[in-house]
Amino acid sequence: MFQYPKFYEVIVIGAGHAGVEAALASARMGCETLLLTMNLDSIGQMSCNPAIGGLAKGQMVREIDALGGEMGLNTDATGIQFRMLNASKGASVRGPRAQCDKKAYQFRLKATCERQERLDVKQGHIAEILVDGERVTGVSTQLGVAYRSRCVVVTTGTFLQGLMHVGLRNTPGGRMGDAASGLSASLLKLGFELKRLKTGTPPRLLKKSIDFSRMELQEGDRPPKPFSYLVDSLTRKRDDIFTLNEWRDGMFHVEQLACAITYTTAETHEIVRSNLDKSPLYCGRIEGVGPRYCPSLEDKVVRFADKERHQLFLEPEGRHTDEYYINGCSTSLPFEVQLAFIRSIPGLERAEIMRAGYAVEYDFSPPTQLRLSLETKRIGGLFFAGQLNGTSGYEEAGGQGLIAGINAARLVQERAPLILRRDQAYIGVLIDDLVTKGTEEPYRMFTSRAEHRLSLRHDNADLRLTELGAEVGLASPERVAKLKAKQEALAGTRLLLQNLKQDGQAWAHLLKRPDVDWSALPEPFQAVDAEVASQLETEIKYAGYLRREEARIERNRADEDRTIPDWIDFDAVPGLKAEARVKLKKIQPRTFGQAGRISGINPTDVALLQVHTKRGKTAALAR
Repeated sequence: MFQYPKFYEVIVIGAGHAGVEAALASARMGCETLLLTMNLDSIGQMSCNPAIGGLAKGQMVREIDALGGEMGLNTDATGIQFRMLNASKGASVRGPRAQCDKKAYQFRLKATCERQERLDVKQGHIAEILVDGERVTGVSTQLGVAYRSRCVVVTTGTFLQGLMHVGLRNTPGGRMGDAASGLSASLLKLGFELKRLKTGTPPRLLKKSIDFSRMELQEGDRPPKPFSYLVDSLTRKRDDIFTLNEWRDGMFHVEQLACAITYTTAETHEIVRSNLDKSPLYCGRIEGVGPRYCPSLEDKVVRFADKERHQLFLEPEGRHTDEYYINGCSTSLPFEVQLAFIRSIPGLERAEIMRAGYAVEYDFSPPTQLRLSLETKRIGGLFFAGQLNGTSGYEEAGGQGLIAGINAARLVQERAPLILRRDQAYIGVLIDDLVTKGTEEPYRMFTSRAEHRLSLRHDNADLRLTELGAEVGLASPERVAKLKAKQEALAGTRLLLQNLKQDGQAWAHLLKRPDVDWSALPEPFQAVDAEVASQLETEIKYAGYLRREEARIERNRADEDRTIPDWIDFDAVPGLKAEARVKLKKIQPRTFGQAGRISGINPTDVALLQVHTKRGKTAALAR
């Protein structure tokens, strides 16, 4: 075994959306970092949908950006259509989303990693995680190279023992055209539990074979709303071919492309039903559990048999390709069946399939084996992030990767981990759900999962998290300066709303009325920055709800802030049920609030824990 001469403080395995955020965060916080990937050309690749954001997901992207991550800015640089979903609904359920140029997104992110100080990017297929006792010491590759480090972040996505299915044919791999990872054996050897999950993708079609005249076109928002709070830093240099959009003349310039909408038909459903015996999902070839909230076309036809049709979105994969993604049409049926049902859909009668849809089955590590920092309980210095933890989606992966990278760096720096609370961020909700409750199916974030979603809006992510990002050493001075300017603008405009009146009533009071919006305000308010105006209008119209939500947060904060001491022995707590002891020992909750969210733990169990703790270590151990 050749030992590489350079010692790294943090090694990141895998360069998908989790791996990139972890590696960039660690390096930007001052740690010598190595990013190892099986294929340098697939760094940040969008394996499935060429889009970022959506409901709840868009909020997470803005949170990643507010903390100092990369996903939001890279999306702004390479987006080809921007839309605010649920724009006509309440502020808590709106979410920004962008179609991206798939290759521009990938290659711009690759260049960002290659140019980052303190970050080395290398190609290597990991063979084993190296440990000494209960501490990680590095990794070894299949080429016989050992890299030493203080911390390792594993972000292997769908590649652990990946198996791809098209009809009854299957091929090893985590993505069509890429090999599978054999790292599962090393994880099992270290004592980690692994289970199987399944996900899938739709066919990709050739643009010139699609009849868009039979479909409804869907344009982007004008003006486009960016993700990043640093969007005004985007400029296109002469040789920067992968930055498609830029900030110029005080505006965000994007040449947007339209998407298209069509629907399945009764003929489509009949073709699918008559070929279920050839579906690996329905004939028992696939063991893993699939995503409930992103079902395959086969699942839709079977589970929603009463539906006459299902909506499909045709989304361009880039500005310089004629490949189209069919959102809502994931499948693992044989190629000939895919071609038949595709051509039964209006506008696709002559469609040519460029890539067949397929399902991929892969190993994941149940996330209850992790601490809230995303460090494993079993091996010190070893962190897991992304789809390895049972999630689905680029945004969920990116949020976990960012936190894992931050906490790996903080462990190296001998600092306490960054733990985001459920009332601070969707990323906090995501990690708390995974670590506390676990998951038996691919976890997808929804606004309904966040009990404080009115406070966790996409428009206030910077107010919630940027100072925290600066404190950990990730948010740049430019980002902090923008936050301060926004805070001052908000404070000044709030004062103006209180002081300026009409018919004896302050505009702050008049704006509470449902029939009055910002456009009805007098001239001084029309010069206010659009994001500041929107945020203030939301605060004023939802003031009563926000006060009640803050009161709930304050009531819960005592339990959330109260740490369960390390010395506590759950077997020694009088009155605890056997089931409660087992679950508490497995999850090892960090706080009393987290303990109360464990499935099967009731308020009485938490009260017994609190009484036991109040007696103190000496009294508890003396029993």
